[in-house]
Amino acid sequence: MARKDKQKVIDDVWTEDHIRTYLAFYPPEGVDRDFHRLQKAYQSMREEDFETFLEMFKASGGDIQARGPEGQTLAEEAARHKGSAGYVELLMAVA
Repeated sequence: MARKDKQKVIDDVWTEDHIRTYLAFYPPEGVDRDFHRLQKAYQSMREEDFETFLEMFKASGGDIQARGPEGQTLAEEAARHKGSAGYVELLMAVA
C-alpha cells in the first residue's frame, strides 16, 4: 500500500497582516465585493481569526449585510452549514 510522503500542513498561525490580506480580495464579475470578502474569510479562517477579520472589515467600512448572487447574506448562507453556529453568532454580533 502506497503512503503519502507528506502530511497536510494546516496554517495554525494567522497574523493580523495575513488576515488583513482578505480585505483586498476582488470578486468575480457580478458578485458583491463585500460579500465575496466575507465569504472567502469564512471559508478559510478559524472562528477566532474570523472574529479579527470582522473587526478589520467593519473598521474599513465593509457591509456585513452584503448579499451574495442568490440574494442571501453570509449569515443566512452560513446558517445552513453544519458547525457554523459560532461564525453566525460573530456575524450577527457585528451586524
